[in-house]
Amino acid sequence: MPTPILMPALSPTMEEGKLAKWLVTEGQKVRSGDIIAEIETDKATMEVEAVDEGTVGKILVPAGTEGVKVNSQIAILLGDGESSGGITTGPAPAAKPAARPEAAAVPAPVTAAVPAPAKSTNGHADTGARIFASPLARRLAKERGLDVASLKGSGPNGRIVRADIDKGRPKTQGTAMPVAEGARPSVAPAALAAVAVPGTFPQPMADDKVLALYEQGTYDVVPHDNMRKTIARRLVESKVTIPHFYLSVDCRLDQLLAARERLNARSPKDGPGAYKLSVNDFIIKALSLGLRDVPAANATWTSQGMLRHKRIDVGVAVSVEGGLFTPVIRHADLKTLSEISNEMKDLAARARAKKLKPHEYQGGTTSISNLGMFGIKNFDAVINPPHATILAVGAGEERAVAVHGKLEVATMMSCTLSCDHRVVDGALGANLLAAFKSYIEDPVRMLV
Repeated sequence: MPTPILMPALSPTMEEGKLAKWLVTEGQKVRSGDIIAEIETDKATMEVEAVDEGTVGKILVPAGTEGVKVNSQIAILLGDGESSGGITTGPAPAAKPAARPEAAAVPAPVTAAVPAPAKSTNGHADTGARIFASPLARRLAKERGLDVASLKGSGPNGRIVRADIDKGRPKTQGTAMPVAEGARPSVAPAALAAVAVPGTFPQPMADDKVLALYEQGTYDVVPHDNMRKTIARRLVESKVTIPHFYLSVDCRLDQLLAARERLNARSPKDGPGAYKLSVNDFIIKALSLGLRDVPAANATWTSQGMLRHKRIDVGVAVSVEGGLFTPVIRHADLKTLSEISNEMKDLAARARAKKLKPHEYQGGTTSISNLGMFGIKNFDAVINPPHATILAVGAGEERAVAVHGKLEVATMMSCTLSCDHRVVDGALGANLLAAFKSYIEDPVRMLV
Protein backbone atom coordinates (compact mmCIF):
# COMPACT_ATOMS: atom_id res chain seq x y z
CA MET A 1 0.00 0.00 0.00
CA PRO A 2 1.45 3.42 -0.94
CA THR A 3 2.84 5.34 2.05
CA PRO A 4 2.10 9.06 2.37
CA ILE A 5 5.00 11.36 3.21
CA LEU A 6 3.71 14.10 5.52
CA MET A 7 4.90 17.61 6.25
CA PRO A 8 6.91 17.16 9.46
CA ALA A 9 6.65 19.27 12.61
CA LEU A 10 10.23 20.43 13.08
CA SER A 11 9.52 22.15 16.39
CA PRO A 12 6.80 21.90 19.06
CA THR A 13 5.23 25.20 17.94
CA MET A 14 5.46 24.74 14.16
CA GLU A 15 2.10 24.86 12.36
CA GLU A 16 3.23 25.37 8.77
CA GLY A 17 6.40 25.84 6.77
CA LYS A 18 7.84 26.36 3.32
CA LEU A 19 8.82 23.34 1.24
CA ALA A 20 12.02 24.96 0.00
CA LYS A 21 13.54 22.20 -2.11
CA TRP A 22 13.07 18.60 -3.18
CA LEU A 23 16.29 16.56 -3.21
CA VAL A 24 14.62 13.59 -4.91
CA THR A 25 12.55 13.15 -8.08
CA GLU A 26 9.56 10.99 -8.93
CA GLY A 27 10.67 7.44 -9.65
CA GLN A 28 13.82 7.72 -7.53
CA LYS A 29 14.52 4.98 -4.98
CA VAL A 30 15.25 6.07 -1.41
CA ARG A 31 16.35 4.31 1.74
CA SER A 32 15.51 5.07 5.33
CA GLY A 33 17.67 7.99 6.45
CA ASP A 34 18.15 9.51 2.98
CA ILE A 35 17.68 13.29 2.83
CA ILE A 36 14.69 13.92 0.59
CA ALA A 37 13.74 17.59 1.09
CA GLU A 38 14.56 20.89 2.77
CA ILE A 39 11.91 22.67 4.86
CA GLU A 40 12.10 26.32 5.89
CA THR A 41 10.61 27.35 9.22
CA ASP A 42 10.54 30.89 10.56
CA LYS A 43 14.08 30.44 11.87
CA ALA A 44 15.99 27.83 9.91
CA THR A 45 16.22 25.49 6.95
CA MET A 46 15.95 21.87 8.07
CA GLU A 47 16.62 18.63 6.21
CA VAL A 48 13.92 15.96 6.06
CA GLU A 49 14.87 12.28 6.09
CA ALA A 50 12.98 9.37 4.56
CA VAL A 51 11.54 7.13 7.26
CA ASP A 52 10.86 4.12 5.02
CA GLU A 53 12.47 2.51 2.02
CA GLY A 54 10.76 2.69 -1.37
CA THR A 55 10.30 4.66 -4.56
CA VAL A 56 9.06 8.24 -4.77
CA GLY A 57 5.77 7.71 -6.59
CA LYS A 58 4.37 11.23 -6.71
CA ILE A 59 5.39 14.66 -5.43
CA LEU A 60 2.22 16.46 -4.33
CA VAL A 61 3.66 19.80 -3.21
CA PRO A 62 6.11 21.56 -5.54
CA ALA A 63 9.35 23.10 -4.32
CA GLY A 64 9.00 26.71 -3.20
CA THR A 65 5.48 26.31 -1.81
CA GLU A 66 4.85 28.36 1.33
CA GLY A 67 2.28 27.79 4.06
CA VAL A 68 2.29 23.99 3.91
CA LYS A 69 0.42 22.75 6.97
CA VAL A 70 2.05 20.26 9.34
CA ASN A 71 0.89 16.64 8.69
CA SER A 72 -0.47 17.43 5.21
CA GLN A 73 0.63 15.06 2.43
CA ILE A 74 3.60 16.30 0.43
CA ALA A 75 4.54 13.12 -1.48
CA ILE A 76 3.74 9.40 -1.91
CA LEU A 77 6.24 6.57 -1.35
CA LEU A 78 5.72 3.26 -3.18
CA GLY A 79 6.81 -0.15 -1.95
CA ASP A 80 8.02 -3.08 -4.06
CA GLY A 81 5.58 -3.98 -6.83
CA GLU A 82 3.43 -0.89 -6.32
CA SER A 83 2.77 1.59 -9.11
CA SER A 84 1.76 5.20 -9.10
CA GLY A 85 -1.21 4.53 -11.38
CA GLY A 86 -3.62 3.74 -8.58
CA ILE A 87 -2.58 6.46 -6.20
CA THR A 88 -5.45 8.38 -4.70
CA THR A 89 -4.81 11.26 -2.38
CA GLY A 90 -6.84 13.51 -0.18
CA PRO A 91 -7.29 17.19 -0.87
CA ALA A 92 -4.19 19.19 -1.63
CA PRO A 93 -2.57 20.74 1.44
CA ALA A 94 -3.42 24.29 2.32
CA ALA A 95 -0.46 25.94 0.67
CA LYS A 96 0.28 29.16 -1.08
CA PRO A 97 2.94 29.65 -3.73
CA ALA A 98 5.89 31.87 -2.92
CA ALA A 99 5.43 35.44 -4.03
CA ARG A 100 7.34 36.40 -7.15
CA PRO A 101 9.62 39.43 -6.69
CA GLU A 102 7.97 41.36 -9.50
CA ALA A 103 4.58 40.86 -7.82
CA ALA A 104 5.69 42.38 -4.54
CA ALA A 105 4.21 45.82 -5.10
CA VAL A 106 1.05 46.55 -3.12
CA PRO A 107 -1.78 47.69 -5.41
CA ALA A 108 -4.03 50.60 -4.63
CA PRO A 109 -6.98 49.62 -2.40
CA VAL A 110 -9.79 47.97 -4.35
CA THR A 111 -13.28 46.77 -3.59
CA ALA A 112 -13.60 43.00 -3.30
CA ALA A 113 -16.87 41.54 -4.56
CA VAL A 114 -17.80 37.92 -3.93
CA PRO A 115 -21.12 36.05 -4.20
CA ALA A 116 -23.05 35.82 -0.94
CA PRO A 117 -23.60 32.27 0.36
CA ALA A 118 -26.92 30.56 -0.10
CA LYS A 119 -27.61 31.16 3.59
CA SER A 120 -25.39 33.26 5.76
CA THR A 121 -24.18 32.08 9.14
CA ASN A 122 -26.51 34.50 10.90
CA GLY A 123 -29.56 32.89 9.28
CA HIS A 124 -30.28 35.49 6.59
CA ALA A 125 -31.84 34.07 3.46
CA ASP A 126 -30.00 34.31 0.16
CA THR A 127 -30.90 37.51 -1.64
CA GLY A 128 -28.51 37.00 -4.54
CA ALA A 129 -26.75 40.23 -3.53
CA ARG A 130 -22.99 40.58 -3.51
CA ILE A 131 -21.10 41.59 -0.40
CA PHE A 132 -18.71 44.48 -0.91
CA ALA A 133 -15.83 44.70 1.57
CA SER A 134 -12.26 45.89 1.52
CA PRO A 135 -9.57 43.17 1.71
CA LEU A 136 -8.48 44.52 5.13
CA ALA A 137 -12.07 44.35 6.42
CA ARG A 138 -12.39 40.73 5.28
CA ARG A 139 -9.13 39.78 6.98
CA LEU A 140 -10.07 41.48 10.25
CA ALA A 141 -13.53 39.91 10.15
CA LYS A 142 -11.99 36.46 9.81
CA GLU A 143 -9.55 37.11 12.68
CA ARG A 144 -12.32 38.37 14.99
CA GLY A 145 -14.92 35.74 14.10
CA LEU A 146 -17.31 38.18 12.43
CA ASP A 147 -19.82 37.40 9.68
CA VAL A 148 -19.42 40.16 7.06
CA ALA A 149 -22.92 39.38 5.76
CA SER A 150 -24.35 40.63 9.07
CA LEU A 151 -22.60 44.02 8.88
CA LYS A 152 -23.82 47.26 7.38
CA GLY A 153 -21.17 49.02 5.32
CA SER A 154 -20.42 52.68 5.90
CA GLY A 155 -17.94 53.06 3.03
CA PRO A 156 -18.55 54.23 -0.54
CA ASN A 157 -21.57 52.47 -2.11
CA GLY A 158 -22.15 50.58 1.14
CA ARG A 159 -18.72 48.92 1.17
CA ILE A 160 -17.73 47.30 4.48
CA VAL A 161 -14.59 48.95 5.84
CA ARG A 162 -12.48 48.60 8.97
CA ALA A 163 -14.69 50.94 11.02
CA ASP A 164 -17.61 48.57 10.47
CA ILE A 165 -15.50 45.65 11.66
CA ASP A 166 -14.56 47.55 14.82
CA LYS A 167 -18.26 48.07 15.58
CA GLY A 168 -19.18 44.42 14.96
CA ARG A 169 -19.58 41.73 17.60
CA PRO A 170 -17.75 38.40 17.30
CA LYS A 171 -19.73 35.20 16.88
CA THR A 172 -18.24 33.75 20.07
CA GLN A 173 -16.66 35.48 23.01
CA GLY A 174 -13.43 34.26 24.57
CA THR A 175 -13.01 33.33 28.21
CA ALA A 176 -11.50 35.93 30.49
CA MET A 177 -8.02 35.27 31.82
CA PRO A 178 -8.07 33.72 35.29
CA VAL A 179 -6.61 35.84 38.08
CA ALA A 180 -5.56 34.22 41.33
CA GLU A 181 -7.75 35.04 44.34
CA GLY A 182 -6.48 38.12 46.12
CA ALA A 183 -4.09 39.01 43.31
CA ARG A 184 -4.19 42.15 41.20
CA PRO A 185 -4.43 41.77 37.42
CA SER A 186 -0.92 41.92 35.95
CA VAL A 187 -1.97 44.09 33.00
CA ALA A 188 -4.60 46.71 32.35
CA PRO A 189 -8.20 45.43 31.91
CA ALA A 190 -8.23 46.59 28.28
CA ALA A 191 -5.11 44.55 27.57
CA LEU A 192 -6.65 41.56 29.35
CA ALA A 193 -9.72 41.83 27.16
CA ALA A 194 -7.52 41.97 24.07
CA VAL A 195 -5.71 38.81 25.14
CA ALA A 196 -8.89 36.99 26.10
CA VAL A 197 -10.44 37.23 22.62
CA PRO A 198 -8.08 36.01 19.87
CA GLY A 199 -7.45 38.55 17.15
CA THR A 200 -8.46 41.59 19.22
CA PHE A 201 -5.02 43.03 19.91
CA PRO A 202 -4.83 46.76 19.21
CA GLN A 203 -4.55 47.06 15.45
CA PRO A 204 -1.94 49.17 13.63
CA MET A 205 -2.86 51.76 11.02
CA ALA A 206 -4.53 50.10 8.04
CA ASP A 207 -2.33 49.46 5.01
CA ASP A 208 -4.47 51.61 2.73
CA LYS A 209 -4.16 54.56 5.12
CA VAL A 210 -0.39 54.15 5.35
CA LEU A 211 -0.05 54.00 1.56
CA ALA A 212 -2.26 57.06 1.17
CA LEU A 213 0.40 59.12 2.99
CA TYR A 214 3.06 58.46 0.35
CA GLU A 215 3.13 59.18 -3.35
CA GLN A 216 3.08 56.07 -5.53
CA GLY A 217 6.50 55.30 -6.99
CA THR A 218 8.41 56.77 -4.05
CA TYR A 219 8.75 53.44 -2.23
CA ASP A 220 9.32 49.72 -2.79
CA VAL A 221 7.37 47.06 -0.90
CA VAL A 222 9.45 44.17 0.48
CA PRO A 223 7.16 41.27 1.48
CA HIS A 224 7.62 39.96 5.02
CA ASP A 225 9.32 36.58 5.27
CA ASN A 226 8.41 34.03 7.94
CA MET A 227 11.17 35.19 10.30
CA ARG A 228 10.04 38.81 10.23
CA LYS A 229 6.39 37.84 10.70
CA THR A 230 7.30 35.71 13.72
CA ILE A 231 9.46 38.46 15.24
CA ALA A 232 6.65 40.99 14.79
CA ARG A 233 4.04 38.67 16.31
CA ARG A 234 6.16 37.75 19.33
CA LEU A 235 7.24 41.32 20.09
CA VAL A 236 3.66 42.60 19.95
CA GLU A 237 2.64 39.70 22.20
CA SER A 238 5.46 40.58 24.59
CA LYS A 239 4.67 44.29 24.88
CA VAL A 240 0.90 43.75 25.13
CA THR A 241 0.86 40.87 27.61
CA ILE A 242 4.03 41.39 29.70
CA PRO A 243 4.22 44.35 32.13
CA HIS A 244 7.82 45.48 31.56
CA PHE A 245 9.90 47.54 33.94
CA TYR A 246 13.59 48.39 33.69
CA LEU A 247 16.59 48.52 36.04
CA SER A 248 19.98 49.93 35.02
CA VAL A 249 23.46 49.68 36.51
CA ASP A 250 26.99 50.73 35.52
CA CYS A 251 29.72 48.08 35.79
CA ARG A 252 33.44 48.76 35.93
CA LEU A 253 35.33 46.53 33.46
CA ASP A 254 38.99 47.17 34.23
CA GLN A 255 39.63 43.95 36.17
CA LEU A 256 37.60 41.92 33.68
CA LEU A 257 39.57 43.27 30.71
CA ALA A 258 42.86 42.54 32.44
CA ALA A 259 41.74 38.98 33.31
CA ARG A 260 40.55 38.41 29.74
CA GLU A 261 43.90 39.50 28.36
CA ARG A 262 45.84 37.18 30.71
CA LEU A 263 43.56 34.19 30.01
CA ASN A 264 43.69 34.66 26.24
CA ALA A 265 47.49 34.88 26.41
CA ARG A 266 47.57 31.44 28.09
CA SER A 267 45.34 29.79 25.47
CA PRO A 268 46.94 27.23 23.12
CA LYS A 269 47.27 28.55 19.58
CA ASP A 270 45.12 25.76 18.16
CA GLY A 271 43.70 22.35 18.99
CA PRO A 272 40.77 21.24 21.14
CA GLY A 273 41.90 23.29 24.15
CA ALA A 274 42.20 26.59 22.25
CA TYR A 275 39.88 29.51 23.05
CA LYS A 276 39.60 33.26 22.66
CA LEU A 277 37.41 34.84 25.31
CA SER A 278 35.21 37.85 24.56
CA VAL A 279 33.61 40.26 27.00
CA ASN A 280 30.27 38.70 26.04
CA ASP A 281 31.46 35.30 27.34
CA PHE A 282 32.06 36.87 30.76
CA ILE A 283 28.62 38.51 30.60
CA ILE A 284 26.93 35.15 29.90
CA LYS A 285 28.76 33.52 32.79
CA ALA A 286 28.10 36.43 35.17
CA LEU A 287 24.36 36.47 34.45
CA SER A 288 24.09 32.70 34.90
CA LEU A 289 25.89 32.88 38.25
CA GLY A 290 23.69 35.81 39.27
CA LEU A 291 20.62 33.64 38.61
CA ARG A 292 22.23 30.85 40.63
CA ASP A 293 22.62 33.27 43.55
CA VAL A 294 19.10 34.72 43.09
CA PRO A 295 17.10 31.63 41.99
CA ALA A 296 13.70 33.27 42.45
CA ALA A 297 14.45 35.36 39.32
CA ASN A 298 15.06 32.20 37.26
CA ALA A 299 11.36 31.73 36.62
CA THR A 300 8.59 31.88 34.01
CA TRP A 301 5.01 33.08 34.34
CA THR A 302 2.09 30.81 33.44
CA SER A 303 -1.59 31.37 34.25
CA GLN A 304 -1.63 28.29 36.50
CA GLY A 305 1.55 28.92 38.43
CA MET A 306 5.16 30.06 38.47
CA LEU A 307 7.75 27.86 36.79
CA ARG A 308 10.82 27.76 39.04
CA HIS A 309 13.55 26.54 36.72
CA LYS A 310 16.11 24.04 38.03
CA ARG A 311 18.50 24.80 35.16
CA ILE A 312 20.04 28.07 34.06
CA ASP A 313 19.91 28.31 30.26
CA VAL A 314 20.96 31.65 28.79
CA GLY A 315 19.82 32.75 25.32
CA VAL A 316 22.05 35.18 23.45
CA ALA A 317 20.66 37.35 20.64
CA VAL A 318 22.60 36.94 17.37
CA SER A 319 21.91 39.28 14.48
CA VAL A 320 21.33 37.55 11.14
CA GLU A 321 20.19 38.82 7.76
CA GLY A 322 16.54 39.76 8.06
CA GLY A 323 16.22 39.30 11.82
CA LEU A 324 17.83 37.53 14.74
CA PHE A 325 18.23 34.19 16.48
CA THR A 326 18.60 33.58 20.20
CA PRO A 327 20.69 30.40 20.54
CA VAL A 328 20.77 29.03 24.07
CA ILE A 329 23.78 28.11 26.23
CA ARG A 330 22.44 25.28 28.39
CA HIS A 331 23.67 24.89 31.99
CA ALA A 332 25.64 28.12 31.56
CA ASP A 333 26.41 28.33 35.29
CA LEU A 334 28.16 24.94 35.19
CA LYS A 335 30.36 25.63 32.16
CA THR A 336 33.78 27.23 32.11
CA LEU A 337 34.41 30.48 30.29
CA SER A 338 36.29 28.65 27.54
CA GLU A 339 33.41 26.18 27.08
CA ILE A 340 30.92 29.04 26.84
CA SER A 341 33.18 30.87 24.39
CA ASN A 342 33.66 27.94 22.00
CA GLU A 343 30.01 26.90 22.16
CA MET A 344 28.82 30.46 21.52
CA LYS A 345 31.09 30.82 18.48
CA ASP A 346 29.71 27.59 17.02
CA LEU A 347 26.08 28.54 17.69
CA ALA A 348 26.51 32.05 16.28
CA ALA A 349 28.15 30.76 13.08
CA ARG A 350 25.36 28.25 12.48
CA ALA A 351 22.72 30.84 13.37
CA ARG A 352 24.02 33.17 10.65
CA ALA A 353 23.94 30.24 8.22
CA LYS A 354 20.40 29.37 9.46
CA LYS A 355 21.52 25.87 10.33
CA LEU A 356 20.43 25.77 13.98
CA LYS A 357 18.09 23.01 15.12
CA PRO A 358 14.95 24.13 17.01
CA HIS A 359 16.15 22.79 20.37
CA GLU A 360 19.24 25.00 20.04
CA TYR A 361 17.27 28.27 20.01
CA GLN A 362 14.00 27.45 21.79
CA GLY A 363 13.45 27.56 25.53
CA GLY A 364 16.00 29.14 27.83
CA THR A 365 15.30 30.87 31.13
CA THR A 366 16.70 34.35 30.35
CA SER A 367 18.46 36.11 27.52
CA ILE A 368 21.09 38.72 26.67
CA SER A 369 21.09 41.38 23.95
CA ASN A 370 24.49 43.03 23.51
CA LEU A 371 24.77 46.08 21.24
CA GLY A 372 28.05 47.28 22.70
CA MET A 373 29.96 46.37 19.54
CA PHE A 374 27.82 48.94 17.69
CA GLY A 375 28.78 51.71 20.10
CA ILE A 376 25.36 51.82 21.79
CA LYS A 377 25.74 53.18 25.33
CA ASN A 378 22.46 51.83 26.77
CA PHE A 379 19.02 50.64 25.66
CA ASP A 380 15.94 48.77 26.88
CA ALA A 381 15.38 45.32 25.39
CA VAL A 382 11.98 43.68 24.83
CA ILE A 383 11.48 40.47 26.83
CA ASN A 384 11.53 37.30 24.73
CA PRO A 385 8.54 35.15 25.86
CA PRO A 386 8.42 32.97 27.87
CA HIS A 387 11.42 34.51 29.64
CA ALA A 388 10.89 36.86 32.60
CA THR A 389 14.09 38.86 32.07
CA ILE A 390 16.45 40.07 29.37
CA LEU A 391 19.73 41.91 29.92
CA ALA A 392 20.56 44.76 27.51
CA VAL A 393 24.32 45.40 27.38
CA GLY A 394 25.92 48.62 26.15
CA ALA A 395 29.44 49.50 25.08
CA GLY A 396 32.42 49.57 27.40
CA GLU A 397 33.85 53.09 27.35
CA GLU A 398 36.29 55.18 29.33
CA ARG A 399 34.59 57.56 31.74
CA ALA A 400 35.63 59.81 34.60
CA VAL A 401 34.47 58.24 37.86
CA ALA A 402 34.77 59.41 41.47
CA VAL A 403 36.55 56.93 43.78
CA HIS A 404 36.99 57.90 47.45
CA GLY A 405 36.66 61.56 46.58
CA LYS A 406 39.11 61.46 43.66
CA LEU A 407 38.50 61.32 39.92
CA GLU A 408 39.75 58.31 38.01
CA VAL A 409 39.46 57.15 34.41
CA ALA A 410 37.71 53.79 34.30
CA THR A 411 36.19 51.57 31.61
CA MET A 412 32.48 51.44 32.35
CA MET A 413 29.62 49.44 30.83
CA SER A 414 25.92 50.25 31.24
CA CYS A 415 23.48 47.33 31.53
CA THR A 416 19.69 47.41 31.74
CA LEU A 417 17.59 44.50 32.98
CA SER A 418 14.05 44.30 31.55
CA CYS A 419 11.78 42.45 33.98
CA ASP A 420 8.34 40.84 33.79
CA HIS A 421 6.68 42.40 36.85
CA ARG A 422 4.42 39.37 37.26
CA VAL A 423 7.51 37.28 38.03
CA VAL A 424 10.28 39.64 39.11
CA ASP A 425 9.49 42.48 41.48
CA GLY A 426 11.71 45.54 41.85
CA ALA A 427 13.77 44.28 44.79
CA LEU A 428 14.24 40.86 43.22
CA GLY A 429 15.42 42.39 39.95
CA ALA A 430 17.76 44.71 41.85
CA ASN A 431 19.27 41.73 43.69
CA LEU A 432 19.86 39.89 40.41
CA LEU A 433 21.49 42.95 38.83
CA ALA A 434 23.68 43.48 41.93
CA ALA A 435 24.84 39.85 41.80
CA PHE A 436 25.62 40.19 38.09
CA LYS A 437 27.61 43.39 38.72
CA SER A 438 29.61 41.76 41.51
CA TYR A 439 30.83 39.02 39.16
CA ILE A 440 31.64 41.46 36.33
CA GLU A 441 33.69 43.68 38.63
CA ASP A 442 35.46 40.78 40.40
CA PRO A 443 35.81 38.25 37.55
CA VAL A 444 38.14 35.89 39.45
CA ARG A 445 34.97 34.69 41.24
CA MET A 446 33.79 33.21 37.95
CA LEU A 447 36.77 30.85 37.91
CA VAL A 448 36.00 29.01 41.16
